[in-house]
Amino acid sequence: MSGMHGAPGHGPRQQAGIERPRKRVSGADAAAQRAENALAPRIPHLLARIGALFAPHRSTLIVTVVLVLVSAALSVVPPLLTQRAFDDGLFPAGGAPPNLSVLGVLVALMLGVFLVNALLGVWQTWLTASVGNQVMGALRVRLFTHLQAMELSFFTKTKTGVIQSRLQNDVGGVATVLTNTISSILGNTVTVIAAFVAMLLLNWQLTIVAVVLMPILVFAQRRVGQVRARIAGKTQESLSDMTAITQETLSVSGILLSKSFTRQQNEIDRYAEENRNQVRLQVSQQMSGQWFFATVSVFLSAIPAIVYLVAGALMFNGTTDVTPGTIVAFTTVQARLIFPLLGLMRVALDLQTSSALFARIFEYLDLKPAISDKPDAALVPSVGSERGRVEFDRVRFNYPDAGGDARPTLDDVSLIIEPGQFAAFVGPSGAGKTTVSYLIPRFYEVSDGRVLFSGLDVRNLQQESLVSHIGIVSQETYLFHATIAENLRYAKPEATDAELVAAARAANIHDTIDSFPEKYDTMVGERGYRLSGGEKQRIAIARVLLKDPPVLILDEATSALDSISESVVQSALDTASHGRTTIAIAHRLSTIVDADVIFVVSEGRIVERGTHAELLTRGQVYASLYARQITSDSPAPAP
Repeated sequence: MSGMHGAPGHGPRQQAGIERPRKRVSGADAAAQRAENALAPRIPHLLARIGALFAPHRSTLIVTVVLVLVSAALSVVPPLLTQRAFDDGLFPAGGAPPNLSVLGVLVALMLGVFLVNALLGVWQTWLTASVGNQVMGALRVRLFTHLQAMELSFFTKTKTGVIQSRLQNDVGGVATVLTNTISSILGNTVTVIAAFVAMLLLNWQLTIVAVVLMPILVFAQRRVGQVRARIAGKTQESLSDMTAITQETLSVSGILLSKSFTRQQNEIDRYAEENRNQVRLQVSQQMSGQWFFATVSVFLSAIPAIVYLVAGALMFNGTTDVTPGTIVAFTTVQARLIFPLLGLMRVALDLQTSSALFARIFEYLDLKPAISDKPDAALVPSVGSERGRVEFDRVRFNYPDAGGDARPTLDDVSLIIEPGQFAAFVGPSGAGKTTVSYLIPRFYEVSDGRVLFSGLDVRNLQQESLVSHIGIVSQETYLFHATIAENLRYAKPEATDAELVAAARAANIHDTIDSFPEKYDTMVGERGYRLSGGEKQRIAIARVLLKDPPVLILDEATSALDSISESVVQSALDTASHGRTTIAIAHRLSTIVDADVIFVVSEGRIVERGTHAELLTRGQVYASLYARQITSDSPAPAP
């Protein structure tokens, strides 16, 4: 796009300081380790921020906590009832026969506990699933809202697929943590504590045997979690790359490009390579910790056998009063301890693993928009003699990613466009013309000087109010994959059908739309590819007319069209510019010969200004540009 000297996209591709190409070299693991080490001190802070996400759901969480505590407490009751069933019901003291009445009461109590626990579990699952998914949905919307506030330069330096991956893959990747963590931690912790207390009450010597190796398992779990967190980070980077490849190559533009250069196989190979990397990472992520959990399971499962051996030795030596009921109850409690312990370890691993994903999400949420409203930002005046007036006061500007030694894109630019004037900017490609159109709606911030709109510095205006007073028609028209009516109503959702028709007539597109079988309900296709270039451009003009702004910016709106389409579109533009301040970035000088003022831009400076006739008379830059275009547009002489 012309006027984009030093604009984002020129030079090496960057990722806004956020996404960087994954290193496929031997140093990749070292880089990942450095990232992991940097993340470790932030984990408590991350946990605090994750906890803050649940703040709006306090009342539901309190109910969930109560249910979890009750359920966990009830879970250790059956083993204690089992001890009484053995010692008082099945094998009463003194060799008496089984006491069926005692057994009946104890069995009834067990069944009652199981039933209550099952009902509490269903209720608890519904509450945690509801809260977790609401938190995840709110996080996704919060991230999307924050990205909407980011400045234009962020999007010119970050792949669309990478942004999509943050919204979909990263937020989706923490779903399990958000939906299950609280109930799992509370429930398992209470169950473990209650079981441990019950084991102590039953026999303290056997309890020591059962828990002596637990610290070693906790240490091993921490190391496994660090490995999984590192793999999770790499996995999400790979998913970002795959999403970016899909977005780039499977869009209409990407498919046309690959087919035009017969590069389909190259794109397939590129996707397949990244897919192989993703498969490898997914397998690694699934397998990391499996040996640990297998070892833990074997250890915990072997404890009952060890307990039998130790209990037998204690009974043989007569050093303890261990009864058969005590042994059965103890092993039952210890068996109930296995799953909560494994659950806590898995939650800890999930938290460590998800810390990498949360870090990526919060990294975007912590980005500060380079352009934002001041606390006392004003609305654009809706009336007044200066409404629609545009002024540049000694403006100097360079794009954010340009080097410090780069020549300014705009340098000491001063100009005034009066309300209702038709002003044109012309000059060679890269001169800075389009940059002028970016600074008026404050898509970028000036490096020095001021841009005034309706007499006020744009930095002192509310952005939404400022942009609502400006209509932009660019060379690259963007239409949604929706109906013509829906695309038009994007400018004014409450517009009536009559208003749509009026805007379409003014843009010279109504008759064309009316000839379609579906008329205004015609689907335009991805990026409007079912329409011709001229038709898309005129729909874009109709959309701006529906907005009815006092200032209209035309950024080379006809340069990509053939002469017939250009004539039709130019007629629509003439209608659109009537009665409003119009700023045209022109490539074809024939379209701006009637402009009230023409600014000639060269190397970021205004080198000439005046009407078409005045500039031709001077015989300088504009006259030279016009002469070259007239010569190139003239038909070749007959042979």
